[in-house]
Amino acid sequence: MLDVLRDARVTTFCAPPTVWRMLIQQDLPLWPTSLRELVSAGEPLNPEVITHVEREWGLTIRDGFGQTETTVLVGNSPGQPIKSGSMGRPLPGYEIVLVDPVASEVAKDGEICVQYQPERPVGLMVGYQSALGVDDKMNDRAFAGGRYHTGDIGSRDADGYITYVGRSDDVFKASDYRISPFELESVLIEHPAVAEAAVVPAPDELRLAVPKAYVTLVEGEVPSKELAGDILRYCRENLAPYKRVRRLEFAELPKTISGKIRRVDLRLLETENTGVRNEDEYREEDF
Repeated sequence: MLDVLRDARVTTFCAPPTVWRMLIQQDLPLWPTSLRELVSAGEPLNPEVITHVEREWGLTIRDGFGQTETTVLVGNSPGQPIKSGSMGRPLPGYEIVLVDPVASEVAKDGEICVQYQPERPVGLMVGYQSALGVDDKMNDRAFAGGRYHTGDIGSRDADGYITYVGRSDDVFKASDYRISPFELESVLIEHPAVAEAAVVPAPDELRLAVPKAYVTLVEGEVPSKELAGDILRYCRENLAPYKRVRRLEFAELPKTISGKIRRVDLRLLETENTGVRNEDEYREEDF
């Protein structure tokens, strides 16, 4: 891919985070390119990847957020100052509100929703269709309260920038603290041996659940107890105590055809193995 970018003199390049995380494992300056604009799409991009590309190529990857049901809702438009880790601000044509999932009120943190009454945005789908016709059940849920509900959780700062927290079904509680897998994964891939990571809740008798990381290593690294201990130590030093990754397993991550990590498969695996310790799993108490 790097050869194609160079030889075809590509100027604008968009790729999902999985591709970006693979590219930064290469010595990027060895591929001088004609690139002017870099974009990431599909799922949130870890800040460490953006920083690495800026350092190696002198270009900033502009992250954004949208869904199959919409066009791009939130983004870092050209010329707008970029805040590390943020998806940017709502784009023209959409009124974006964050809604507390319990109180159903607009808040600083909550589900990312599109306000569609009284005017429906042009880029918003009409509704869901099933094999039997219009899917009223899904539509009633998606459009409840005069808003389109994305199912994604975000946080908005004083300047209107929105930071992705996670899918509503990916965020979980450990010792009654709400944990965002994306935040923990961003710390994990800062470790030089880690190429990709996915964090899911692992059942725990004391804490109800603890963060467990499934980790894919960069080329040349070999799974070992020593490396697992070093990665867990790095997390301990760079995360608040209640957010610490307490279990780790080296694995190839399940993904969709477009490169999105299927955390749902890993969550199901943990649920099925409740009370049983995987022989390939390392725990904080082992060190």
